[in-house]
Amino acid sequence: MFRPVLIISVLFSLSITSHAQSCAKYNFASNQIFSSCNDLPYLNSFLHWNYDQSAKTVKIAYRHTGVSSSRWVAWAINPSGQGMVGAQALVAFQKSDGTMRAYTAPIAGYQTQLQEGDLSFPVSDLSATYARNEIVIFATLKLDGLNSTVNQVWQEGPLSGDSPAIHPTSGPNVQSMGTVNLLSGETGAAAGAVNSRTKKKNIHGVLNAVSWGILLPIGAVFARYLKVFPSADPAWFYLHATCQTSAYIIGVAGWATGLRLGSQSPGVQYSSHRVIGIIIFCLGTLQVSALLLRPKKEHKYRFYWNIYHHLIGYSVIVLSIINIFKGFNILNPEEKWKRAYVGILIALAFIAATLEVYTWYVVVKRKKSSRPHKMPNGVNGTNGHNGYGARAQDRV
Repeated sequence: MFRPVLIISVLFSLSITSHAQSCAKYNFASNQIFSSCNDLPYLNSFLHWNYDQSAKTVKIAYRHTGVSSSRWVAWAINPSGQGMVGAQALVAFQKSDGTMRAYTAPIAGYQTQLQEGDLSFPVSDLSATYARNEIVIFATLKLDGLNSTVNQVWQEGPLSGDSPAIHPTSGPNVQSMGTVNLLSGETGAAAGAVNSRTKKKNIHGVLNAVSWGILLPIGAVFARYLKVFPSADPAWFYLHATCQTSAYIIGVAGWATGLRLGSQSPGVQYSSHRVIGIIIFCLGTLQVSALLLRPKKEHKYRFYWNIYHHLIGYSVIVLSIINIFKGFNILNPEEKWKRAYVGILIALAFIAATLEVYTWYVVVKRKKSSRPHKMPNGVNGTNGHNGYGARAQDRV
């Protein structure tokens, strides 16, 4: 049962990790290397760049994936504010003859047709490529007078012949804007939009809190207390294993999200949080693997396996709770989320304490009920009158 689950979890983790590296590990066909990149939150877009702070120049590559040859794409900086009006755009599309056109277009109003024109800052080395349903715009921008944090807008829309037509005015097409810090790589959201990096941090936090912080302790409760009930055997083991394996799979997804955030945040490190996370991942892998190597009850090594399994399991639970609270300090969410998690822990602790008392009650009751059956026949009255047989009378 668990061998396929383990294989699926490994494949799942590999697929998530490969997806998490779509920006940082991307290799350009032209062998160009960019030190920074961001996965933009809308329209399947990515921004890569090299920023020279002293020269106030930035070399960019804007990638837009999943786009057909009948559509145009654009990326822009808006020196005057957020949004479309005032944006200084780089536009690209494939013409009907198969050649690429890349040009600059200042946007003065909402009814723009992206006419070609000079921008408010110098642009050089402007070019574009189209391959495998992906358009990439390359350019070097001279940003004198602008801070390292700039407003950005990106867009896509249909072509009318060899000219851009109006893009959709709902959904992701009106949300594709925000800010980017060319030094740190931090992205920000425009008014009413969600910060892409914060969104990824929240996903990372939720996945880890649910997996290591909730499912794993629930699995431990199943393992320790359900076996007290005869009708629950062997269901308790499957419940425990299901919780543990599910926690591992979801935890791998959270771990991969953390790797993605780390690769996109050069210079930003939370060492203790990262080290504890790696330890949890390694110990969690051991725990899931242990399900496949569990000796039978009568095996001579089963006693040592139980010690190992319990030690690793409780260590992972303790480390996970510690790391989740470290995550709360990093994310600094609303206090209600921390209180909710504390409430869940208190509820689990109360359930565990109640079941612990009941477990001892059952154990003591079973010992008392089984004690008369283990006494000699002469004492329990089977070989004599009134409970006293000849064997008992021989004892002086």
